[in-house]
Amino acid sequence: MEPSGGEQEPGAVRFLDLPWEDVLLPHVLNRVPLRQLLRLQRVSRAFRSLVQLHLAGLRRFDAAQVGPQIPRAALARLLRDAEGLQELALAPCHEWLSDEDLVPVLARNPQLRSVALGGCGQLSRRALGALAEGCPRLQRLSLAHCDWVDGLALRGLADRCPALEELDLTACRQLKDEAIVYLAQRRGAGLRSLSLAVNANVGDAAVQELARNCPELHHLDLTGCLRVGSDGVRTLAEYCPVLRSLRVRHCHHVAESSLSRLRKRGVDIDVEPPLHQALVLLQDMAGFAPFVNLQV
Repeated sequence: MEPSGGEQEPGAVRFLDLPWEDVLLPHVLNRVPLRQLLRLQRVSRAFRSLVQLHLAGLRRFDAAQVGPQIPRAALARLLRDAEGLQELALAPCHEWLSDEDLVPVLARNPQLRSVALGGCGQLSRRALGALAEGCPRLQRLSLAHCDWVDGLALRGLADRCPALEELDLTACRQLKDEAIVYLAQRRGAGLRSLSLAVNANVGDAAVQELARNCPELHHLDLTGCLRVGSDGVRTLAEYCPVLRSLRVRHCHHVAESSLSRLRKRGVDIDVEPPLHQALVLLQDMAGFAPFVNLQV
């Protein structure tokens, strides 16, 4: 390689003289953080061309790798030529990301499988429609804390995303039972993970329909769903044989009696059983009742 200063030594090879497609892109730039690539492209026009070629071939883009906040112009430059993205995460852009910023990116990357838009409150139903229409291979989607997501937007997603497996609808407060019922009926067969946390309008009707239509459901988050009760949980226990984790913290109408069947199956539940049940379990395992000091 050429030394950092002075004349080039005989037989030395300049960095940019190495094969771009065979060496620099797959073995060098793939290991450079995005934040450093932004600095590297300022070195010269040749480096800018190299970095842009690398960005055009990205399969995964996470804006968090650039920094906690990324300007609109920087995102546009980074994704200008990207046409092969399979994963896209834009949470650090939540303060300003709009339909006009996102829709062109989606249109150039129809093979997207994972999209994270948590907290992006400036988007609208139009962006979700473009995603559903243009990315038929979508498997994982996070819309957490996107207040603009309503029943109509979710129906469009359910109608056009046949491969959907993981969906995060945390704090999408416009959603009601009817929208979740429709999702379950249209896409329940493939759903493996669903978060409905902090949705006060979601109740037992939605949970029961999910249970009956989602035989492959592994993870369900109902944290803070105040209208969910024991009837919904009992239906989950009956119809979801592969359920691995259930989150029901702050679901005050869910009784331990409805959770016990799931506990016996080894389902991870974020609410601890009452003390007497824990003692009974210890007695069954150890063959004796342990001494417990309840002094505070």
